[in-house]
Amino acid sequence: MKILLIITRADAVGGAQLHVRDLAIKLLRDEHEVIVLTGVRGKYNDCLEKSGIKNIACPTFKNNINPVEDWQTLSFIKQTINQFKPDLVATHSSKAGILGRLASKQSKVPCIFTAHGWSFTEGIPEPKRTIYQLLEQWAAKFTDRIICVSEYDRQLGIKAGIESNRLVKIHYGISDISPELIPNTSHRNPVRIVMVARFEPQKDHKTMFMALQGLKEVELDLLGDGPYMEAYKTMARELGIADRVNFLGFCSNVSERLAQYQIFALITNWEGFPISTLEAMRAGLPTVVSDVNGCSEAIIEGETGYCIPQGDVETLRSRLRTLAGDPELRVKMGQLARQRYEREYTFETMYQRTMETYDDAIKSYSKVINT
Repeated sequence: MKILLIITRADAVGGAQLHVRDLAIKLLRDEHEVIVLTGVRGKYNDCLEKSGIKNIACPTFKNNINPVEDWQTLSFIKQTINQFKPDLVATHSSKAGILGRLASKQSKVPCIFTAHGWSFTEGIPEPKRTIYQLLEQWAAKFTDRIICVSEYDRQLGIKAGIESNRLVKIHYGISDISPELIPNTSHRNPVRIVMVARFEPQKDHKTMFMALQGLKEVELDLLGDGPYMEAYKTMARELGIADRVNFLGFCSNVSERLAQYQIFALITNWEGFPISTLEAMRAGLPTVVSDVNGCSEAIIEGETGYCIPQGDVETLRSRLRTLAGDPELRVKMGQLARQRYEREYTFETMYQRTMETYDDAIKSYSKVINT
């Protein structure tokens, strides 16, 4: 099978980018032919090339809406489809989803869209939220299948008026790690917390910092970069926690880094179904996440971790204090989190379901064309 994967941003290497990379690697190993088309060239293209994945960067393909550049990008995608002649186009992220699906329709090629969290989900600012909801309602009509990475997103799609038979829930899955990368969660002095998140409006570092003010017995490491990093460094100094917060920047070896910690946290304003939480569960870490959108679906409350109401500083501080002060609880929760990963969130499970959906989309498209 020849598959064209399309994703917008190449300046960041987040969950959606890693998902596309890992899919492409497995598809190539299974002797499929794959090209990844991205927006403006960035660090993600280097990541793809290191993995032996052929990729193309479109210089006009950007995250913001620009009619002239978007028209040029549409033409670029159609040209790529015409040259590559894929059996299926698989689009990822909202901008890629709209332009990629339109190009596929005009090129008469079956297409799938993976919603890594809808761009009209709660937390997205207006008017972007309404604009993208209208665009998604329109584009869904010529999409063979839409993969939602959480049940929350599948239900949100249905509420938005998208036909339920087009929507398929497939949770992310990730490959396992070496046992030697499982951390010692009982370690203390100090207990180390890690948060893997870019410094962007989506993530809620402020709530995390305010919770940390009342926790003297822990240190926080932040893995990720982004435009707001310097502002948060200033905030850490103003809150008097700069000596316990380490800004480590972009990290390409998350699994190795997680082996150094005792608690994982993801405090955020909106989310699809975060891969970073699965990485923490795979490592056997107790997890503390914001209860927004599909963020909490992987967590069993009080067993594998805790879910925190959005922006709730006191509850976050209380949960972190409980875990920091109880090494036996950290070990127990971490073990249960690891077991849940093994049951539900392996890469093999996700890949099998994805391939079944790819085949289904192609068959569905063929039926429509032949009627």
